[in-house]
Amino acid sequence: MDKVGRYEFLAEPFHCDFSGRLFMGHLGNHMLNAADFHSTDRGFGMKYLMTIQRSWVLSRLAIEMNEMPAQYTRFRVETWVENAMRFFTSRNFRVCSSDGEKVFGYGRSIWAMIDTETRQPTDIFSIDNGAINDWIVKDGECPIQKGGRVKMSEEAKLVRTIDTYYNDVDINGHINSVKYIEHVLDLWPLDWYQQHRIRRFEIAYVAEAHAGDQLSFYREQEAEGAFNVRIVKTGDVEVARAAVHFA
Repeated sequence: MDKVGRYEFLAEPFHCDFSGRLFMGHLGNHMLNAADFHSTDRGFGMKYLMTIQRSWVLSRLAIEMNEMPAQYTRFRVETWVENAMRFFTSRNFRVCSSDGEKVFGYGRSIWAMIDTETRQPTDIFSIDNGAINDWIVKDGECPIQKGGRVKMSEEAKLVRTIDTYYNDVDINGHINSVKYIEHVLDLWPLDWYQQHRIRRFEIAYVAEAHAGDQLSFYREQEAEGAFNVRIVKTGDVEVARAAVHFA
C-alpha cells in the first residue's frame, strides 16, 4: 500500500456557491474524509480508535487554493503523514485534477489523539507499537506555509454572536471543525464574495465548544484583503482563531 492516499471526489452542484465553485467548507470536509480514509486503511483510523476510547481531533488546518474546482468537476485529494510526535501529527494535502496534472491547491493540518473519556491528549505511538511511523512521507510536496499564530488585538470588533444546534455537532460530540470554517466565512456579505475569492484560510482550535454554546466572532483587518478572527464561546472562553486572505 502506498504511503500517499489518493481519493476522488465530485464537486456536486449543491456543494458549490453562487459562482459555481466548491465551497471552502465542503473542500475542508473532503480533506477530512481523505484523512480518515487514509488512516483507516492503514490501521490507525477512527473506526479502530473508537473501539479503544480514542479519537483524532483536528488542531490546525491551513488551506491555500489557486482555484476552486468548478461544479461537476471530478478532482482528487491526496494526503500523507509528514511527521509524528508523541501527542501531535502533521498531515498534508494536495488537491488536483483526477489525472493529477492540474493542481488546485494544498493543505496542511495538525492532529492530536485524545482519550474520549478524559478528553486529554494521549500517546500516538501507543497505537500498534507506533505503526504510524511506517507511513511518514518527509519529502512530499506541499509548498505552502504552515499555519502560524493568529495575532489579535484588543481592538478587534464583535461582528456576530450565534447559537449552536444539532447540525453543528460531530461524532466527537463537539462543534464540528468545518462548521467553524463556515461560520467564519459567513462574516462577509455576498457582495464581498462577488469581488473577492478566498486565497488562503487557516484556523487553530484552542478549546472545545458544544451544542447550546453561543459563539461570538471578533474580527480585525491585518492588511489589505487579510483578516483575523477570534471565536469565543459562552463564558468568554476562546475556542479558535482564524485567518482569511482574499484575492
